[in-house]
Amino acid sequence: MAGTGSAHAARDGGNPFLRAVGWISTIAGWVSAAMIVAAVAITCQMIFVRFVLNGSTVWQTEAVVYLMIAATLIGLPYVQRLRGHVNVDLIPIALKGGARRAMFFVTMALSIGIVGVMLFYAWEFWHLAWSRGWKSDTIWGVTLWKPYLSLLIGLGLLLLQLVADVVAVVLGHDDPFGLED
Repeated sequence: MAGTGSAHAARDGGNPFLRAVGWISTIAGWVSAAMIVAAVAITCQMIFVRFVLNGSTVWQTEAVVYLMIAATLIGLPYVQRLRGHVNVDLIPIALKGGARRAMFFVTMALSIGIVGVMLFYAWEFWHLAWSRGWKSDTIWGVTLWKPYLSLLIGLGLLLLQLVADVVAVVLGHDDPFGLED
């Protein structure tokens, strides 16, 4: 059953496209994990500077916030690959055969559509920040197109993983929702 065991990656059946997307999603997961580790290290450094050295911090809080948001966004395709997103699978479990397959395609079409719209507006938002030279209103003054790039990367890779999930089911390499009949 979905969501009742350890993480189970979508099957690729040896298909080169599915393997490549799986590899890209896995790399995104590792990058996301590295960002979380970096955020924890920066937080520890910030605590040391503030409370041991009695100094002030300039960039640490903002960097941690950007790293955690980027880690969340860039980690999306990896979590999708492992079917780790929170879901309610009562209806897919109750459905069998063609009904489950139909529900899968409707759900994936909606998901791809929503992520596609989000990606479009993320690109517009990123492009505004880049073309207008937006900077954060802090002492550090980060050029905002850099952290906003995580929106494009994360949503773009999530969209790619969703398409790969559909291709895997269409080609018969995987079952809808990862549930066997």
